[in-house]
Amino acid sequence: MNEIDRVLKKYDEEYIRQHFTDAASINTFALSFYKDAADIYDAVTRVRNIQRNPTGFDLKDAPILGLLVKIWKLLKEILKYYEQDNAELIAILERPLIEASVVATYLLRGDISVVEDYRKCSYRDRLRILRDLESGSAFLETNAGKRLLNSVREKMLNEGLTVEDFGEQKKNRWRVQGKSFYDVFALVERDELYACTYGMMSESIHGSWNESMDYSLSRNADGTYSVYPFFQPADVRFVSPTLRFANNPFRLWLERIEADDPSLVRALNWIDRVNTAIFRKFDETYDGQCSRSRGGPGEDV
Repeated sequence: MNEIDRVLKKYDEEYIRQHFTDAASINTFALSFYKDAADIYDAVTRVRNIQRNPTGFDLKDAPILGLLVKIWKLLKEILKYYEQDNAELIAILERPLIEASVVATYLLRGDISVVEDYRKCSYRDRLRILRDLESGSAFLETNAGKRLLNSVREKMLNEGLTVEDFGEQKKNRWRVQGKSFYDVFALVERDELYACTYGMMSESIHGSWNESMDYSLSRNADGTYSVYPFFQPADVRFVSPTLRFANNPFRLWLERIEADDPSLVRALNWIDRVNTAIFRKFDETYDGQCSRSRGGPGEDV
Protein backbone atom coordinates (compact mmCIF):
# COMPACT_ATOMS: atom_id res chain seq x y z
CA MET A 1 0.00 0.00 0.00
CA ASN A 2 2.96 2.31 -0.58
CA GLU A 3 1.01 4.10 -3.31
CA ILE A 4 -1.72 5.11 -0.87
CA ASP A 5 0.86 6.27 1.67
CA ARG A 6 2.39 8.51 -1.02
CA VAL A 7 -1.03 10.02 -1.72
CA LEU A 8 -1.59 10.82 1.95
CA LYS A 9 1.85 12.39 2.36
CA LYS A 10 1.05 14.83 -0.47
CA TYR A 11 -1.63 16.41 1.67
CA ASP A 12 0.60 17.81 4.39
CA GLU A 13 -0.44 20.77 6.50
CA GLU A 14 1.30 23.32 4.30
CA TYR A 15 -0.25 21.95 1.11
CA ILE A 16 -3.74 22.15 2.57
CA ARG A 17 -3.20 25.63 4.02
CA GLN A 18 -2.10 26.94 0.62
CA HIS A 19 -5.39 25.83 -0.94
CA PHE A 20 -7.77 26.72 1.88
CA THR A 21 -7.78 30.43 1.06
CA ASP A 22 -11.02 31.11 -0.83
CA ALA A 23 -13.93 29.21 -2.35
CA ALA A 24 -12.35 28.96 -5.80
CA SER A 25 -9.06 27.51 -4.53
CA ILE A 26 -10.92 25.08 -2.27
CA ASN A 27 -12.87 23.84 -5.30
CA THR A 28 -9.60 23.21 -7.15
CA PHE A 29 -8.11 21.43 -4.15
CA ALA A 30 -11.29 19.38 -3.70
CA LEU A 31 -11.17 17.95 -7.22
CA SER A 32 -7.69 16.53 -6.62
CA PHE A 33 -8.81 15.13 -3.28
CA TYR A 34 -11.99 13.57 -4.72
CA LYS A 35 -9.98 11.82 -7.43
CA ASP A 36 -7.60 10.37 -4.85
CA ALA A 37 -10.55 9.24 -2.72
CA ALA A 38 -12.12 7.48 -5.72
CA ASP A 39 -8.83 5.71 -6.43
CA ILE A 40 -8.63 4.57 -2.81
CA TYR A 41 -12.18 3.18 -3.01
CA ASP A 42 -11.17 1.39 -6.21
CA ALA A 43 -8.15 -0.09 -4.42
CA VAL A 44 -10.26 -1.31 -1.48
CA THR A 45 -12.51 -3.35 -3.81
CA ARG A 46 -9.46 -5.14 -5.20
CA VAL A 47 -8.20 -6.27 -1.78
CA ARG A 48 -8.60 -9.88 -0.68
CA ASN A 49 -7.63 -11.91 2.34
CA ILE A 50 -6.12 -14.89 0.51
CA GLN A 51 -6.85 -17.25 3.40
CA ARG A 52 -10.50 -16.25 3.50
CA ASN A 53 -11.04 -15.76 -0.23
CA PRO A 54 -8.33 -17.54 -2.26
CA THR A 55 -9.95 -16.79 -5.65
CA GLY A 56 -12.94 -14.49 -5.27
CA PHE A 57 -16.11 -13.82 -3.26
CA ASP A 58 -19.12 -16.11 -2.97
CA LEU A 59 -22.81 -15.18 -2.90
CA LYS A 60 -22.58 -14.09 0.74
CA ASP A 61 -20.17 -11.28 -0.16
CA ALA A 62 -20.35 -10.67 -3.91
CA PRO A 63 -23.61 -8.64 -3.81
CA ILE A 64 -21.96 -6.15 -1.44
CA LEU A 65 -18.78 -6.00 -3.51
CA GLY A 66 -20.89 -5.21 -6.57
CA LEU A 67 -22.39 -2.19 -4.79
CA LEU A 68 -18.94 -0.94 -3.73
CA VAL A 69 -17.67 -1.15 -7.31
CA LYS A 70 -20.74 0.78 -8.44
CA ILE A 71 -19.94 3.51 -5.91
CA TRP A 72 -16.42 4.23 -7.15
CA LYS A 73 -17.44 3.93 -10.80
CA LEU A 74 -20.18 6.52 -10.29
CA LEU A 75 -17.86 8.75 -8.28
CA LYS A 76 -15.24 8.75 -11.03
CA GLU A 77 -17.92 9.62 -13.58
CA ILE A 78 -19.22 12.41 -11.33
CA LEU A 79 -15.73 13.89 -11.20
CA LYS A 80 -15.63 14.10 -14.99
CA TYR A 81 -18.64 16.40 -14.83
CA TYR A 82 -17.08 18.26 -11.91
CA GLU A 83 -14.13 19.09 -14.18
CA GLN A 84 -16.59 20.14 -16.89
CA ASP A 85 -18.35 22.39 -14.35
CA ASN A 86 -21.66 20.64 -14.95
CA ALA A 87 -23.57 20.25 -11.70
CA GLU A 88 -26.78 19.08 -13.33
CA LEU A 89 -25.32 15.78 -14.53
CA ILE A 90 -23.71 15.32 -11.12
CA ALA A 91 -27.14 15.67 -9.53
CA ILE A 92 -28.42 12.78 -11.68
CA LEU A 93 -25.52 10.48 -10.80
CA GLU A 94 -25.20 11.20 -7.08
CA ARG A 95 -28.61 9.73 -6.19
CA PRO A 96 -27.76 6.14 -7.27
CA LEU A 97 -24.38 6.57 -5.58
CA ILE A 98 -26.03 7.40 -2.26
CA GLU A 99 -28.51 4.54 -2.70
CA ALA A 100 -25.70 2.06 -3.35
CA SER A 101 -23.80 3.38 -0.32
CA VAL A 102 -26.78 3.14 2.03
CA VAL A 103 -27.83 -0.33 0.85
CA ALA A 104 -24.24 -1.62 1.06
CA THR A 105 -23.97 -0.33 4.63
CA TYR A 106 -27.29 -1.96 5.52
CA LEU A 107 -26.18 -5.32 4.09
CA LEU A 108 -22.83 -5.10 5.84
CA ARG A 109 -24.55 -4.59 9.18
CA GLY A 110 -26.92 -7.51 8.59
CA ASP A 111 -26.47 -11.25 8.46
CA ILE A 112 -26.32 -13.71 5.58
CA SER A 113 -30.12 -13.89 5.32
CA VAL A 114 -30.32 -10.16 4.53
CA VAL A 115 -27.87 -10.54 1.65
CA GLU A 116 -29.85 -13.52 0.32
CA ASP A 117 -33.06 -11.50 0.51
CA TYR A 118 -31.39 -8.63 -1.34
CA ARG A 119 -30.31 -11.02 -4.10
CA LYS A 120 -33.74 -12.53 -4.48
CA CYS A 121 -35.50 -9.17 -4.55
CA SER A 122 -33.57 -8.30 -7.71
CA TYR A 123 -35.43 -11.04 -9.60
CA ARG A 124 -38.86 -9.39 -9.45
CA ASP A 125 -39.00 -8.31 -13.11
CA ARG A 126 -37.05 -11.35 -14.28
CA LEU A 127 -39.71 -13.64 -12.86
CA ARG A 128 -42.25 -11.62 -14.80
CA ILE A 129 -40.28 -12.46 -17.95
CA LEU A 130 -40.62 -16.15 -17.13
CA ARG A 131 -44.35 -15.71 -16.58
CA ASP A 132 -44.61 -13.91 -19.93
CA LEU A 133 -43.00 -16.96 -21.55
CA GLU A 134 -45.76 -19.18 -20.18
CA SER A 135 -48.42 -16.76 -21.44
CA GLY A 136 -46.99 -16.88 -24.96
CA SER A 137 -45.21 -13.54 -25.22
CA ALA A 138 -44.44 -12.69 -28.84
CA PHE A 139 -41.32 -10.77 -27.80
CA LEU A 140 -39.77 -13.83 -26.18
CA GLU A 141 -40.02 -15.61 -29.52
CA THR A 142 -37.67 -13.08 -31.11
CA ASN A 143 -33.87 -13.48 -31.03
CA ALA A 144 -33.58 -10.56 -28.61
CA GLY A 145 -36.26 -12.07 -26.37
CA LYS A 146 -34.58 -15.47 -26.40
CA ARG A 147 -31.25 -13.93 -25.39
CA LEU A 148 -32.92 -12.13 -22.50
CA LEU A 149 -34.69 -15.30 -21.42
CA ASN A 150 -31.47 -17.31 -21.52
CA SER A 151 -29.74 -14.66 -19.42
CA VAL A 152 -32.44 -14.89 -16.72
CA ARG A 153 -32.32 -18.68 -16.68
CA GLU A 154 -28.53 -18.75 -16.50
CA LYS A 155 -28.43 -16.36 -13.54
CA MET A 156 -31.02 -18.35 -11.63
CA LEU A 157 -29.19 -21.59 -12.41
CA ASN A 158 -25.91 -20.14 -11.13
CA GLU A 159 -27.59 -19.24 -7.84
CA GLY A 160 -29.55 -22.48 -7.58
CA LEU A 161 -32.89 -20.64 -7.67
CA THR A 162 -36.25 -21.77 -9.01
CA VAL A 163 -39.47 -19.81 -9.50
CA GLU A 164 -40.79 -21.36 -6.27
CA ASP A 165 -38.02 -19.79 -4.13
CA PHE A 166 -39.45 -16.26 -3.87
CA GLY A 167 -42.41 -16.64 -1.52
CA GLU A 168 -40.96 -14.38 1.19
CA GLN A 169 -40.03 -11.70 -1.33
CA LYS A 170 -43.54 -11.67 -2.82
CA LYS A 171 -45.01 -11.47 0.68
CA ASN A 172 -42.79 -8.45 1.43
CA ARG A 173 -43.69 -6.75 -1.88
CA TRP A 174 -40.16 -7.25 -3.16
CA ARG A 175 -38.61 -5.05 -0.49
CA VAL A 176 -35.55 -6.27 1.41
CA GLN A 177 -36.89 -7.48 4.78
CA GLY A 178 -40.12 -5.68 3.89
CA LYS A 179 -38.46 -2.27 4.30
CA SER A 180 -38.80 0.70 1.97
CA PHE A 181 -35.64 2.54 1.05
CA TYR A 182 -36.68 5.28 3.48
CA ASP A 183 -36.78 2.66 6.26
CA VAL A 184 -33.31 1.42 5.30
CA PHE A 185 -31.98 4.98 5.09
CA ALA A 186 -33.37 5.83 8.54
CA LEU A 187 -31.64 2.78 10.03
CA VAL A 188 -28.29 3.48 8.38
CA GLU A 189 -28.28 7.28 8.56
CA ARG A 190 -30.32 9.97 10.33
CA ASP A 191 -33.81 10.03 8.88
CA GLU A 192 -33.87 13.84 8.88
CA LEU A 193 -31.17 13.76 6.19
CA TYR A 194 -33.44 11.94 3.75
CA ALA A 195 -35.43 14.90 2.45
CA CYS A 196 -32.46 17.21 1.85
CA THR A 197 -30.31 14.53 0.21
CA TYR A 198 -31.83 11.48 -1.43
CA GLY A 199 -35.37 12.85 -1.45
CA MET A 200 -34.63 16.09 -3.30
CA MET A 201 -32.22 14.27 -5.62
CA SER A 202 -35.12 12.30 -7.08
CA GLU A 203 -36.22 15.49 -8.84
CA SER A 204 -33.05 15.44 -10.97
CA ILE A 205 -34.12 12.05 -12.31
CA HIS A 206 -37.90 12.30 -12.46
CA GLY A 207 -38.25 16.04 -12.94
CA SER A 208 -40.42 18.50 -11.00
CA TRP A 209 -41.44 22.13 -11.03
CA ASN A 210 -38.83 22.94 -8.37
CA GLU A 211 -36.17 21.16 -10.42
CA SER A 212 -37.14 23.23 -13.47
CA MET A 213 -36.84 26.43 -11.47
CA ASP A 214 -33.46 25.32 -10.13
CA TYR A 215 -31.87 24.30 -13.41
CA SER A 216 -33.86 25.19 -16.52
CA LEU A 217 -35.66 28.48 -15.94
CA SER A 218 -34.75 32.00 -14.88
CA ARG A 219 -37.29 34.17 -13.06
CA ASN A 220 -37.80 37.63 -14.50
CA ALA A 221 -38.45 40.78 -12.52
CA ASP A 222 -42.14 40.72 -13.49
CA GLY A 223 -42.61 37.20 -12.13
CA THR A 224 -42.54 35.42 -15.50
CA TYR A 225 -39.97 32.78 -16.45
CA SER A 226 -37.53 32.47 -19.31
CA VAL A 227 -35.19 29.76 -20.57
CA TYR A 228 -31.99 29.23 -18.58
CA PRO A 229 -29.86 27.52 -21.28
CA PHE A 230 -26.64 26.96 -19.30
CA PHE A 231 -25.52 24.12 -17.10
CA GLN A 232 -25.16 25.02 -13.46
CA PRO A 233 -21.47 25.09 -12.44
CA ALA A 234 -20.29 22.62 -9.80
CA ASP A 235 -18.63 23.18 -6.44
CA VAL A 236 -17.86 21.06 -3.38
CA ARG A 237 -21.48 21.07 -2.23
CA PHE A 238 -22.28 18.64 -5.02
CA VAL A 239 -19.69 16.02 -3.99
CA SER A 240 -18.62 16.34 -0.34
CA PRO A 241 -22.06 15.44 1.13
CA THR A 242 -22.24 12.43 -1.19
CA LEU A 243 -18.78 11.27 -0.12
CA ARG A 244 -19.98 11.30 3.47
CA PHE A 245 -22.35 8.40 2.65
CA ALA A 246 -19.81 6.50 0.54
CA ASN A 247 -16.95 6.17 2.97
CA ASN A 248 -18.51 4.00 5.66
CA PRO A 249 -19.35 0.86 3.63
CA PHE A 250 -15.74 0.58 2.44
CA ARG A 251 -14.57 0.60 6.05
CA LEU A 252 -17.14 -2.04 7.00
CA TRP A 253 -16.16 -4.13 3.98
CA LEU A 254 -12.54 -4.36 5.10
CA GLU A 255 -13.74 -5.62 8.48
CA ARG A 256 -16.08 -8.15 6.86
CA ILE A 257 -13.45 -9.72 4.62
CA GLU A 258 -10.85 -9.64 7.42
CA ALA A 259 -8.48 -7.48 5.40
CA ASP A 260 -8.36 -4.35 7.52
CA ASP A 261 -4.89 -3.31 6.38
CA PRO A 262 -3.70 -0.37 8.54
CA SER A 263 -2.83 1.70 5.46
CA LEU A 264 -6.33 1.33 4.00
CA VAL A 265 -8.06 2.00 7.32
CA ARG A 266 -5.90 5.08 7.78
CA ALA A 267 -6.74 6.23 4.25
CA LEU A 268 -10.50 5.90 4.82
CA ASN A 269 -10.27 7.80 8.10
CA TRP A 270 -8.25 10.46 6.28
CA ILE A 271 -10.96 10.79 3.61
CA ASP A 272 -13.53 11.47 6.33
CA ARG A 273 -11.39 14.15 7.98
CA VAL A 274 -10.35 16.01 4.83
CA ASN A 275 -13.81 15.84 3.29
CA THR A 276 -15.35 17.37 6.41
CA ALA A 277 -12.67 20.09 6.47
CA ILE A 278 -13.28 20.92 2.79
CA PHE A 279 -17.01 21.35 3.26
CA ARG A 280 -16.69 23.43 6.42
CA LYS A 281 -14.00 25.70 5.01
CA PHE A 282 -15.92 26.19 1.77
CA ASP A 283 -19.03 27.08 3.74
CA GLU A 284 -17.04 29.68 5.71
CA THR A 285 -15.53 31.32 2.63
CA TYR A 286 -18.34 31.00 0.07
CA ASP A 287 -19.84 34.39 -0.76
CA GLY A 288 -22.13 33.30 -3.60
CA GLN A 289 -19.67 34.37 -6.28
CA CYS A 290 -17.50 31.35 -6.99
CA SER A 291 -20.30 29.42 -8.72
CA ARG A 292 -24.04 29.34 -9.01
CA SER A 293 -25.87 27.96 -6.02
CA ARG A 294 -27.01 24.40 -5.41
CA GLY A 295 -30.49 25.80 -5.75
CA GLY A 296 -29.81 27.07 -9.30
CA PRO A 297 -31.04 30.34 -10.78
CA GLY A 298 -33.90 30.55 -8.31
CA GLU A 299 -32.37 30.17 -4.86
CA ASP A 300 -29.18 29.99 -2.84
CA VAL A 301 -28.22 27.68 -0.01
